[in-house]
Amino acid sequence: EVQLVQSGGGVVQTGGSLRLSCVHSGFSLEPYAMAWFRQAPGKERERVSCISSRDGSIYYANSVKGRFTISSDNAKNAVYLQMNNLTPEDTAVYYCTADYLPCSVVKGWENWGQGTQVTVSS
Repeated sequence: EVQLVQSGGGVVQTGGSLRLSCVHSGFSLEPYAMAWFRQAPGKERERVSCISSRDGSIYYANSVKGRFTISSDNAKNAVYLQMNNLTPEDTAVYYCTADYLPCSVVKGWENWGQGTQVTVSS
C-alpha cells in the first residue's frame, strides 16, 4: 500500500518561512516525480512545485518562484518544500504527491499525503 506522510506547516507571519516534508512508502519502483499541491478555501487544488527523479527537472508555479524551493532525498524517499517570504496568499492546505507521472502532468496524481495546513497571518 502506497503511503505519503507529511510533516511541517503551521502558522507564520508574513515574510516568515516554513518547511514541509513528505516521506513515501509502498512504491514497487521509485516514483517518476514528487510534487506539492495546495488548496485554499473555495479554490481548486493547484500545483505548486514538482521535482522529477528521472532527470532532476523542477517546476514551480509562477506565484511561488523565487520564494519556494523543492528538494528530494531519494535515499530517504522524501521530498521537501522550503517556503520563504510567505504571504497571506500562500495560506492553504498543502498536499504532497508521488506517482509514475512526469512533472508536466497536472491531473492524474492518485497518491496523496494527509495534507497540512499553512496559515500566513498579515
